[in-house]
Amino acid sequence: MSAFIIEGGRPLKGEITPQGAKNEALQILCATLLTSEPIRISNLPDIADVNNLINQLINMGVSVTRNGVGCFTFQADNINLDYIESEEYINGCSRLRGSVMFIGPLLGRFGRATMSEPGGDKIGRRRLDTHFIGFQKLGATFTFDQSCDCYEVFADQLKGTDLLLD
Repeated sequence: MSAFIIEGGRPLKGEITPQGAKNEALQILCATLLTSEPIRISNLPDIADVNNLINQLINMGVSVTRNGVGCFTFQADNINLDYIESEEYINGCSRLRGSVMFIGPLLGRFGRATMSEPGGDKIGRRRLDTHFIGFQKLGATFTFDQSCDCYEVFADQLKGTDLLLD
């Protein structure tokens, strides 16, 4: 077993640049779908989940420009809504738990979203019903399509409401 031995009495000095946090990065990346304007994001971690989500955005029609290490510009001005109902999209989402974050921006901007049972690490109880209940209270309807094993979400007009999040 590895160990760190810490001996006190010595001042620390220097600089570190923390890498961006994966879960926050995934949420911010999904939020780029809310507008057709260009969005520049810095300090994105170069990890599989972030890169897979960026690839899903590209496949949806988001133009992505790499500006440098961990820095990208996203522009969601040409979204292919047929793609979000495709088998390729559903399979991609099933491998990435963070894909559940696509629902809000797609629903808010386009009035519909599709998602599979999201994948990702199986590290214990990570509920999805909080998302479903929240969107339903905002006026969305969920249906389950057995032919593609996916959820379809629709909302003509979302409405504000009070929510209690577990």
